[in-house]
Amino acid sequence: MQDDKNLSEIEIENQKIIQNKELSIWEALIPVLALIGMLAYNVYVFGDDALSGSNQFILLLGGAVAAIVGFKNKVSYERMIEEVAENIKSTAGAILILLMVGALAGTWLVSGIIPSMIYYGLQILNPTIFLVACLIICAVISVATGSSWTTSATVGIALIGIGEALGISLGMTAGAVLSGAYFGDKMSPMSDTTNLAPAMAGTDLFTHIRYMAYTTVPTFIVTIIFFIILGFTQTTTGDANTQQMLSDINKAFNITPWLFLVPVLVVVLIIKKTPPLIALLAGTILGGAFALIFQPHVVAQISGVEELSFESAYKGIMQSITVETSVATDNEVLKDLFTAGGMKKMLGTVWLILLAMVFGGVMDAIGALAKISSFMLGLFDSVFGLFASTVGTCIGLNFTASDQYLAIVVPGKMYAQAYKDKGLAPENLSRTLEDSGTVTSVLIPWNTCGAYHSGVLGVPVIDYAFYAMFNWLSPFTTLLFAAFKIKIKQLASK
Repeated sequence: MQDDKNLSEIEIENQKIIQNKELSIWEALIPVLALIGMLAYNVYVFGDDALSGSNQFILLLGGAVAAIVGFKNKVSYERMIEEVAENIKSTAGAILILLMVGALAGTWLVSGIIPSMIYYGLQILNPTIFLVACLIICAVISVATGSSWTTSATVGIALIGIGEALGISLGMTAGAVLSGAYFGDKMSPMSDTTNLAPAMAGTDLFTHIRYMAYTTVPTFIVTIIFFIILGFTQTTTGDANTQQMLSDINKAFNITPWLFLVPVLVVVLIIKKTPPLIALLAGTILGGAFALIFQPHVVAQISGVEELSFESAYKGIMQSITVETSVATDNEVLKDLFTAGGMKKMLGTVWLILLAMVFGGVMDAIGALAKISSFMLGLFDSVFGLFASTVGTCIGLNFTASDQYLAIVVPGKMYAQAYKDKGLAPENLSRTLEDSGTVTSVLIPWNTCGAYHSGVLGVPVIDYAFYAMFNWLSPFTTLLFAAFKIKIKQLASK
């Protein structure tokens, strides 16, 4: 450990909160303001292409600004690099899962799993009910698995394909998918954030879930109503080409319900608490095996041969796992749906996550995250002000630290005593951490969650942010309850 005399550490759940008594609030905010300004200009110049690399470099520049502030306040270079390394280390699992999702998408394409989902989905779903169906399907899967990431990587990818075939905006579909996925991520006892929030606040898991339902269920009902109304605004032009699409899918693949065994098995593995990386690896390998069984002609096409041999079969499956793969079709709409990027497609997202962790790591190392949290805590004296400060800190940390776990851990530690001093039960804090820390992470492009879901679904954050109603409405709901003192539980008097 470096000898930085002004720094102290609080370690919780393997997360360290670094405080720097020499740092002023204005100095702590300099990197944040610089990052906002640079990102705003960069997006203005590059538009939708900003995430192709320039935003990543801007995050690195933001980290450099934070480092300059750190040097001025006697924080060593070694300390900063140490915290950056710790931050990057914490994303190792997420990066591996992200790469495995790319691999899974590739084998699920060539095996016909995703085309089969689209084929049957086109017959069951129509534009009017499609969006609300996406919301509910993803909510059920996410509650069962406890993971918004797994939900997005499995049924989410298929629903994006169905929505595109029906002529529905990808932003709308992604918003419905993520609204449902994060409802389950919040309410499932198997979710990591649902376990982390009560641990930070000092309450138990099921008290937290019951108390969270007061704000989560009304928000979800409003979201359902929103997507029902949005569904009625959709035209039925997507139905006109449905029969042609079904025919073209049948020409390209051997469609059979047996292909659903693979995604069902992946979901079962997750429900049985198998680590997601292992479950996705199993799904990838089984997808490759099913491709050889059900779609040998597709594997042969990818390999560039007429008749499969062991070598060409191996080559075709490995290409689908690692690089961009396309299945031939004359249908212009299906061309995009019949293309998968493999692990290679995810490298841009991995790049974004790594450099976001550089910025967050330097901000943590110089004590800026703790300073901003402490400043927010001191702004308000009322109960509503305390809730508002918590919400603002969680969202701010999602923006600056680029990690939803830090957006739960740091405010959870910093605010726990303040809630007790106000006579508030700890479940008030745990609920607010989830209502503002967990769900807003997906709305920030360089946050690990925003980068992941945008990469997996192939939809930029800016396109789905408005339609992810559950995610941005949740913080407002918790503030509304605080303002009108609805279900604000007091500490039991001794």
